[in-house]
Amino acid sequence: MSFFIFLSIACILLIGYTFLEKEIYTESAALFLFILAIIQVFGLQYFLKNQLKNEVKIKNLELRIRELKAGFESTEKMLDYNSVYMTNLSYEIRTPLSTVLGMLNMLKLTDLDANQQAQIEIAEYSSKHLLQLVNMVTSNAEVEKDEIKLNLKAMDLKADLTKLFKVFEYQAFDKGLAFEYRFLSEEKDKFFTLGDTVRIQQVLINLINNAIKFTHSGKVSVIVDQSVGIDDYQIVTFYVKDTGIGMRDHEVTQIFKAPKDESSHYNTHLIKDYRGGGMGLSISQKLVSLLGGTLKLETKENEGSAFYFSLQLKKTLNIKTADVESKPVELNKFRVLVAEDNRTNQKVIKFLLERQGADCTFAKNGREALELYKILDFDMVFMDIYMPDMDGLMATKLIRETEKYKIEGTPIVAVSASAFEQDIENAKLAGIDDFLAKPIETDKLKALIRKHAKAKNSA
Repeated sequence: MSFFIFLSIACILLIGYTFLEKEIYTESAALFLFILAIIQVFGLQYFLKNQLKNEVKIKNLELRIRELKAGFESTEKMLDYNSVYMTNLSYEIRTPLSTVLGMLNMLKLTDLDANQQAQIEIAEYSSKHLLQLVNMVTSNAEVEKDEIKLNLKAMDLKADLTKLFKVFEYQAFDKGLAFEYRFLSEEKDKFFTLGDTVRIQQVLINLINNAIKFTHSGKVSVIVDQSVGIDDYQIVTFYVKDTGIGMRDHEVTQIFKAPKDESSHYNTHLIKDYRGGGMGLSISQKLVSLLGGTLKLETKENEGSAFYFSLQLKKTLNIKTADVESKPVELNKFRVLVAEDNRTNQKVIKFLLERQGADCTFAKNGREALELYKILDFDMVFMDIYMPDMDGLMATKLIRETEKYKIEGTPIVAVSASAFEQDIENAKLAGIDDFLAKPIETDKLKALIRKHAKAKNSA
């Protein structure tokens, strides 16, 4: 518009100048000014029309922004209402449940026959299971809103978790499943550890609930490995394994996404088919990360899944028990290559192997293990199956193709949290000599070392 006005003024000045210089007549000057006036009228009309359109667009955008703000505020109010509603609902459910549990405890103190005692026990554990579900829903809501703080205190995991696992025994029994739980620990020294037992139990409740929900036959097993203590810390690894439906490879990438994530098609499938199953996995992943670990998954479709995570917990009160002598395997400079991508797992296997007198060298993936094997001498190789860049099976195949292996025949042991038949079969096809399931049990580790050390010495 500014350019148009400037151009009009220039034209008027030019016409005036030529008229004064008598280069054009009066009629011609008037005609030029008339034409210029018409052009100015049409230009001004075009400008005003566009300005009006822009003003209308701006008003519409401002109206839309106000509507979005109002909708956002309404959504926030609804979320706050839902949060308050869930809190109140959980309180309303907990109150009668506490009464039921109290009355059941009173009934247990009366004279009951064996059948009545069994019935009371089932009712008690069923009530506790319902209470767990209520706590799980409210606790998961807190995690989703990032309203969590760790409450560290001394805990005895075996005592704290046994009661929890007993509840799941009845839940699994009701579905016709076997349920087993084990605590692996060094008997000569027992320590309380410093941690948030409530959050650890929350993760286990989520994982075990899903394991039972997705398992139609077979068993669910839980293992708490407390056998590794390094200096002032105890490394505790939790395993939840099942023989359920498992997952396909592409589903594994979706499993830890929040159920509200539109890209999480697998979670949508779970919600439809299993009435909300799998919804606690993203919560569990957040909690494990907050606790200082990483939630990992190994799974095979139609064979089952294994979830596991490790936490490094500080030791606290030391409780001495009767000393049990644990003699290491007699080894003479027994050199071991360990391919393991997880640092916490590296600490665990390093601790276990060094207690047997082995000298460990670590590789963070299969490719690095292959290169180390080519340039260094080893008496034994422990190969994790699932690793980034190059997995353990491919690394084993390539190691066996080297001239060095053809001469020395170094024993290779596969290590995995899942001991599925397909995994074991694939390991055999890759040329692996033995298979060691996580959590690594000291007796089985000793037996493998003795077996291969003896074979090496005989050779």
